[in-house]
Formats: sequence, structure tokens, C-alpha cells
Amino acid sequence: MIVSTQKPLENIISALDGGSRVFIIGCAKCATVCKSGGEEEVFRMQEALAEAGKEITGTIVIDETCHMLRTSRDLRSRQEQVNQADFLLVLSCGAGIQSVAEASDTKVVAGTDSKFLGNIRRFGQFEQRCSLCGDCRLNETGGVCPVTVCAKGLLNGPCGGMVDGACEVNGDSPCAWVTIYERLERQERVEQLHGTTPARDFIHEATPGSLKLGR
Repeated sequence: MIVSTQKPLENIISALDGGSRVFIIGCAKCATVCKSGGEEEVFRMQEALAEAGKEITGTIVIDETCHMLRTSRDLRSRQEQVNQADFLLVLSCGAGIQSVAEASDTKVVAGTDSKFLGNIRRFGQFEQRCSLCGDCRLNETGGVCPVTVCAKGLLNGPCGGMVDGACEVNGDSPCAWVTIYERLERQERVEQLHGTTPARDFIHEATPGSLKLGR
């Protein structure tokens, strides 16, 4: 899931300068789990902006704001309220914010900051495990991503700063490569680490665009 946090209220109010009417959009998926843009956060934002002198023309929590067609359809269902607004305040990840911007000519204001692709440890606690690099090595590393989990992004084993299995950058965290080795050892697959690790394919990271999946 995309982990996001809500921007400080004063920053949001500053971004809404120049208009008084606001339509608020939340997301029922990632932003709800992160407590940055679900039903509760949209309601609280509505109250906070009203206290700041803003008029709320309406609110909606879209099932997945990153789903472009769904977002466009749901906004059309509130077209009158959207048209009355000077701003569309979006409480979702960056993908959802861009979906809204494409669906409407009304000025869009981002109410959140997207942080990372995260795993949920428990409610309210998230861990960054994937960097979306487009060149996945999880088959070779026992399901542990060294690009993300290793503080230095090393692909060929632990650095010289590893001490007693701990990362030298963050001593409270285990070395990613120690974790990889121990997991492969339990699976009797350590020998696969003794080969040559190919270089990263950076072209996947440098080229933005769309991806169509087929059967």
C-alpha cells in the first residue's frame, strides 16, 4: 500500500488562498488505512476548514482514487458541488491526486504527502519494503529486498561496516544481508549467493509511463 501522511493544516489553508469554496475528496483504500484521508479525516478536515472561514461545497470518499475512470465517474455524480468549488482538496496518495486533476479543470490541492510503498506491521505501523525499482531480485534474496531494506542498497552482500549482524547506519536494525543469508540458509539455498549478481537495470527506473497487463 502507498503510505501517506496529511500535510499540516496551516500548509493546506495556505494552498487554498485565493478562494473560499472547497470540495474535499478522500480515498477509501490506502489513505483510509493510513488515517490520512478516510471518512474520519475528511470529516475532520471539513470542520477545520469551516472554522478557518472556508465554505465546503461537498465531500466524497472514492473507493480508489488512483482508479482514473472510477474517480472521473464519481466526481461526475457530484458535478454540481464540484463546479461550485474554487478548489478540490484531495486527501489521497499522489496517484489519486493526479487522477482527480485529470478528471476536473478545477484547481486541485494536495492535502497529503506520499511517503513510500509500505507493508503493514500492525495498525498504524508501516515499514518500507519495496522501492518499485522495476528490477525485482526477491527470487534470489529470499524475499528480502536489499535495494530498499539495506541502508546502502547493496546487491552483493554486507558492507564492511556490519557489526554483529547489525547495520552500521542504523544500529537498531539488522543488516539486510545477514537477514537474507540466514533465511536462505534455513531454506538450504545459500549456494545461490555465490554467483555473480547482475547489474541493476536502471532503464525501468528512469522511464515513466503506463503499463498495460494482458493475459
